[in-house]
Amino acid sequence: MNRLRDITIVGAGPVGLFGAFYAGLRGMSVRIVDSLTEPGGQLTALYPEKFVYDMPGFPEILAKDLADGMLIQANRFHPELALGERCEKLERCDGQWLLRTHTDEHPSKTVVICAGVGAFSPTRLGVEREDHFTGAGLMYGVRSKEDLRGKNVIVIGGGDSALDWALGLENVAGQITLVHRRDGFRAHEDSVRKLTASTVEVRLWEVVSELLGEDQLHAVTVVNKQTHEVTELSCDSLIVNIGFKTALGPLKQWGLDIEKNKIVVNSRMETNLVGVYAAGDICTHDAKLDLIATGVGEVCTAVNYAKTLIDPEAKAFPGHSSDMALPALEP
Repeated sequence: MNRLRDITIVGAGPVGLFGAFYAGLRGMSVRIVDSLTEPGGQLTALYPEKFVYDMPGFPEILAKDLADGMLIQANRFHPELALGERCEKLERCDGQWLLRTHTDEHPSKTVVICAGVGAFSPTRLGVEREDHFTGAGLMYGVRSKEDLRGKNVIVIGGGDSALDWALGLENVAGQITLVHRRDGFRAHEDSVRKLTASTVEVRLWEVVSELLGEDQLHAVTVVNKQTHEVTELSCDSLIVNIGFKTALGPLKQWGLDIEKNKIVVNSRMETNLVGVYAAGDICTHDAKLDLIATGVGEVCTAVNYAKTLIDPEAKAFPGHSSDMALPALEP
């Protein structure tokens, strides 16, 4: 069993990483646990090449660069990183919390759950040979735009992610086509306006019925849902952005109050379990907004009140960081 920590943060996404920084700022020993093998959460796993526009101080920043910066910030205080560990149980043991993963056990005085939307997996097309072509022309997200330079790319979907990729690849891909099963989009109005004014070929009322190729995907068959017309579209890459399925998984068995698949918290980000807090997309309260910007504020609240639980003499207000002498950054 690992040694006792003041605080264990479940989730190494942007909210969890900032929580680790703030816990270090308060002089707490910190552990971060995540099932993914790379820090950054959705920023690195789902949309590393997409721009984030609503973080203070950054007019625009690539998601992967934001994740890198937040990791550098968190590492100022040398948190323990337990990556690639799937959280399974949270138990009260000898006056402390014990987080059990599929490979280890982590004792902690307090726990902050920053698990985003929980376990997530991309919604699949549901057609034959989808597994066969995954990684061989078919992808559910883009790790590098440069890999698609000059290629014939088809994007499937009608939400924000699909439109963002179609527009973001317009000047990178040799040809870009957006295929959507309806004539209405579930994306931001500004994105829809930009799509209309772009060179992206938009095909509405169509769904993919077949994937074509041997070892590598080279074309798809689409069917028009209104006319039933069948068309073969050649492509080098197929980006499927039709949503993600999320699940709290084992967290549902931890005794937490859960409402609509989110953990209920109060204004201090406290759950119904003493010493267990939640912040970011995983939690819900009366004024909840699912944004990174609000999530980092929530985790500050959680960490500062966790500090007062551990040390009743401590104040919740941490003081101003500009007045503190902090250890040097380590890239």
